[in-house]
Amino acid sequence: MVLALLGVWSSVAVVWLDLVDYDNVIGKLSAYDADGDGDFDVEDAKVLLGKCIFNNDLFVTSTLNVTLIHPIAHLYKVLFLVSAKKKKPKLLNKFEKTIKTEIDAAEKLRKKGKVEEAVRAFDTLVQQYPQSPRCRYGKALAEDDLAEKMRSNDMLLKALSTYKEASALPNATPDLIKATLKKRAERQQFLGRQRGALATLQKLVQIFPEDMALKNDLGVAHLLIGDNKSAKRVYEEVLAIAPSNGFAKVHYGFILKSENKIAESIPFLRDGLESGDPGTDDGRFYFHLGDALQRMGDDSAYKWYERGHQRGHFASVWQRSLYNVDGLKAQPWWTPKDTGYMDLVKTLERNWRTIRDEALSVMDKTTGLFVPEEENLREKGEWGQFTLWQQGKKAGESCRSVPKTCGLLEHYPEATGCKRGQIKFSVMQPGTHVWPHTGPTNCRLRMHLGLVIPKTGCKIRCTNDTRAWEEGKVLVFDDSFEHEVWQDADSYRLIFIVDVWHPELTQYQRQTLSPI
Repeated sequence: MVLALLGVWSSVAVVWLDLVDYDNVIGKLSAYDADGDGDFDVEDAKVLLGKCIFNNDLFVTSTLNVTLIHPIAHLYKVLFLVSAKKKKPKLLNKFEKTIKTEIDAAEKLRKKGKVEEAVRAFDTLVQQYPQSPRCRYGKALAEDDLAEKMRSNDMLLKALSTYKEASALPNATPDLIKATLKKRAERQQFLGRQRGALATLQKLVQIFPEDMALKNDLGVAHLLIGDNKSAKRVYEEVLAIAPSNGFAKVHYGFILKSENKIAESIPFLRDGLESGDPGTDDGRFYFHLGDALQRMGDDSAYKWYERGHQRGHFASVWQRSLYNVDGLKAQPWWTPKDTGYMDLVKTLERNWRTIRDEALSVMDKTTGLFVPEEENLREKGEWGQFTLWQQGKKAGESCRSVPKTCGLLEHYPEATGCKRGQIKFSVMQPGTHVWPHTGPTNCRLRMHLGLVIPKTGCKIRCTNDTRAWEEGKVLVFDDSFEHEVWQDADSYRLIFIVDVWHPELTQYQRQTLSPI
């Protein structure tokens, strides 16, 4: 009879819980704060309910009257089911629970944006309770917020020091140590202190070896300093323990592709993206999966490019650059007049023979090559480059070898000052094929001046429009769109590449955009 009534209560409880204001219920249940952390959560529910039998929607408790507790028991079930997903960290040690009111008052100031007052309040608490990790952590957070408000690296460095102090104090809870060091690593990375962040994450992984998310972050830290080998080892460790970890899969696939293990990279990139795990929905992974599939001759690449576009990572299936300014005119091919840089185009075309002769003078007389292309864009063949400007700056002493060419360009800051582009000679030998690819940004247009062009066999495709170069003529295209090159002539092809700012960028944008 009792069980039958409980069954009825169960169905009623479900309806009641569908209508209940959970925030209000949790607030009222704070009276049952058994662990002293200031709220009612899963741990408190366990104490409140005592030993429970859990079967579908039925809870039986030995500590409270069944008819009174059942809605709370159902709430405990809800809390229990989500606890693995979102569990409030335990930041207070036993002593700090006795000064929780003071800590909360200082924290309230910080959360209201009164950061100067919060810094002072937490500083006072640190002086009163110098062995309190939570007070020092609060001070670090407030200093961090103040650094953001002041845009001050000095203040942020102070916060980094305070984070470190908080994590090192005795009686810091494991959750506080984790939160403090994670925040410290994030802010070290923000400051560009990648090796410092790496050391912090290594310490975290040493303390919490079972936390796969921390290991994933450690792998990223290795990647940020260019240590792909160590990153690969970390992700292999993660996948050995958690083979379905999507974050580890996409990063492991990315590393394999960088090693030119194209076929091996595909299942990791694909499965990682399909997992939907946090951190996997990133344009770079759609980009590299599609590129790997294209190189394997698999047209499903465009399905992934379309997904990347639908997810907002690409402007379109064709235009897949990742470092963009919104709202710029987007078309694969441009006429010189459209660019607004007619004076530059005329200068290049008028002086093409001078530019050609200087280019020939610096080519290797034996091999007919410049420095080999290093972006791994070739399926086959030989492709060399001789760079004059890179990221808006002269490339070493290159201009000394071609002074007339550089002298011509000095008058055109739209080219020499283009921090997201290059100016270079490009020579391609017969039998070369450049994979379909896209440039990194929509902030530039690319000019190709033909210098030595065989009569047949050389062509460039941008989207679905294929064209050929002419000696002394400039082609202009937007290399953020997919393009591909074939050199099937019987002699080399030589062109001069000049990147220019997209004409719709303002002067302020040109000055403030980061180099690529």
